[in-house]
Amino acid sequence: MKVLFAVLALLALPAGAEDAGLRPSARLLFKQPALLQAGSCVVYQEGGSGWIMTDPVYYLRGRVLAAEVRTRHLGVCPLVPGKAINQYSREEFNRQALASPCVSPGVAERDEQIGMVRIRVDSWETPHEKKAANAGRLYRGNFIERKLEKDMEIELEADLLGVCES
Repeated sequence: MKVLFAVLALLALPAGAEDAGLRPSARLLFKQPALLQAGSCVVYQEGGSGWIMTDPVYYLRGRVLAAEVRTRHLGVCPLVPGKAINQYSREEFNRQALASPCVSPGVAERDEQIGMVRIRVDSWETPHEKKAANAGRLYRGNFIERKLEKDMEIELEADLLGVCES
């Protein structure tokens, strides 16, 4: 009987270990690698709000250069005491975005597998209103804290990207 339990435990380990620590971005690269092949057109989108779901207003479009799964240590998110994220300054929001993905205070830090995609930027549209300073990665011609330029390279998690419409 002990042998049966030992065999079942050994068979269960690989199945559980395969998904352990995989973020959705890593699963996407494993399950649908053709979507993120080099040269594919991808888009990162933000914006759109209201009672009725609207199309994203702001975007960053580019071509995939490379996609890979890598291990990342998820540390504690850099929160600002007494402020909700919608009250952050642009600098506070950028610090949060650069640390993401991260874990909430009180949650154990850990390593996870994430799917990262390096893209070459072709075009973009960003918000300029002050109220958008803490609403997303795109703001006043910047991606987080970097000035957007044609042909610059950036990295995003795979599950944040969509396929360009023809």
